[in-house]
Amino acid sequence: MFEGFNHDRINTGETVIDVRHGGSGPPLLLLHGFPQTKAMWAQCAADLARDFTVYAADLRGYGDSGKPPSTPDHEPYSKRAMARDMLALMRHFGHAQFNIAGHDRGARLAYRLALDFPQAVSKLVVLDIVPTLTCYTQVPGMTFGLDYWHWYFLPQPAPLPERIIALDPDLILFRGRNRMLFAEAALEDYSRVGRDPETVHAMCECYHAGATYDLEAYRQDYGVRKIAAPMLVLWGSQGAVHRWGDVVQTWQEWADDVRGFPLDCGHYLPEEKPAETTAALRQFFLS
Repeated sequence: MFEGFNHDRINTGETVIDVRHGGSGPPLLLLHGFPQTKAMWAQCAADLARDFTVYAADLRGYGDSGKPPSTPDHEPYSKRAMARDMLALMRHFGHAQFNIAGHDRGARLAYRLALDFPQAVSKLVVLDIVPTLTCYTQVPGMTFGLDYWHWYFLPQPAPLPERIIALDPDLILFRGRNRMLFAEAALEDYSRVGRDPETVHAMCECYHAGATYDLEAYRQDYGVRKIAAPMLVLWGSQGAVHRWGDVVQTWQEWADDVRGFPLDCGHYLPEEKPAETTAALRQFFLS
């Protein structure tokens, strides 16, 4: 994976971020989702590197990035803390402003970064999410709970979710049926880190933060701040998020300039439809 890319581990001041980078052109930061690693972008990265300087990073707590200790309020695993990591990472490489594309938890980090550091984000793409506040407060509880049950399971007090996941990480983290969607090399990477107790605990902390610290931060932002960067929203037509309401209209509550459309796939756009995802990103970021 990531043939021809450089590999670095960058100290951000709070933790260490593991990153693959290569290519030339405008800087583009690629962020993965749960329970994955930067490997989810491997099928897109080489193609994007023809037009961009691509950075594919593991989020703090995930993959081979650092797993700092948490606190009772879970702030060290908040999207705000993760955004600070990525801002420091890109500044390390000399980029004061850059494009971002994020999937799932990485998309939540990406739009937090765009809210907190608007001067740093040129353009923003989020893949297969609607805002956190929408998920917890506007989607009917039975619908959301059945579609995204892990949002209620992972924030349970430690060590309950950690011990259950340890029984069969592949089955629980990927719910069995999804394994066929991933390239073998990427799946090996996901399975490797999914068997690491420290990583599993950190992923649970990410969801603890999402249900507490992050949610409160978005409550404070709602109706007060908006994302200034042009924004593209992509989602899977076979996934869940479009069933919860109009995706683009939902994001227009949070951003001034939003466009979007579905791809014919499920939740994992860069892995189920890598060529189509890459084409959409290239067209948006180069326009």
